[in-house]
Amino acid sequence: MSIAPQTFEHRTLLHNVPWETYQSLRVANPSGHLRMTFDRGELEIMSPSRNHERISYLVGRMIDEWTLLHDIEVGAGRNTTFSREDLLKGLEPDNCYWITHELVMRDKDEVDLSIDPPPDLVLEVDVTRSSIPKLPIYLALGVPEVWRWRHETLDILRLDDAGQYQSRSVSTELPSFPFALAIEILGQREGAGDTTLIRQFIRRIKSQR
Repeated sequence: MSIAPQTFEHRTLLHNVPWETYQSLRVANPSGHLRMTFDRGELEIMSPSRNHERISYLVGRMIDEWTLLHDIEVGAGRNTTFSREDLLKGLEPDNCYWITHELVMRDKDEVDLSIDPPPDLVLEVDVTRSSIPKLPIYLALGVPEVWRWRHETLDILRLDDAGQYQSRSVSTELPSFPFALAIEILGQREGAGDTTLIRQFIRRIKSQR
């Protein structure tokens, strides 16, 4: 497995930020390039590195190709901002999907977490350390499954009956997704083009049918 070069991402941590200021900053970032994580007055503003975005893109493409091949309906949320004022929490995932609740969300252009289900699956790419832990925010929002890329591997975290995330070897949302293959191909990304990597993933999953 190739070792990815060290990645640097610019992060700014602000303290005692009112909810209204957080919302204003979100509106002032129309391109969505900056990621903001808010937790009870703590606000981290992060500009993702290319390595961060590339991994997110590749995993997302693998999910797209896998669900297309297996005729699984998904509703993509990408980097939608999810926030709840009553919890004073908000963030943007690197990728997210409604799968179990795809039909419920199919025709909704906006998400209101006071009445709508959170994404069934979110992807978090950790190539540098965040100042604000994101798992407690996902837990508070009720996200049932998190795929977390860190240390060159992809972990599955599933919300259990006790209300905690536990490591799992199999995804509940996409039970047959080939994690070992995805990790193997992501480990080959140094010196390889993205199209080549995804083409290899498609060829391998088709051969396994």
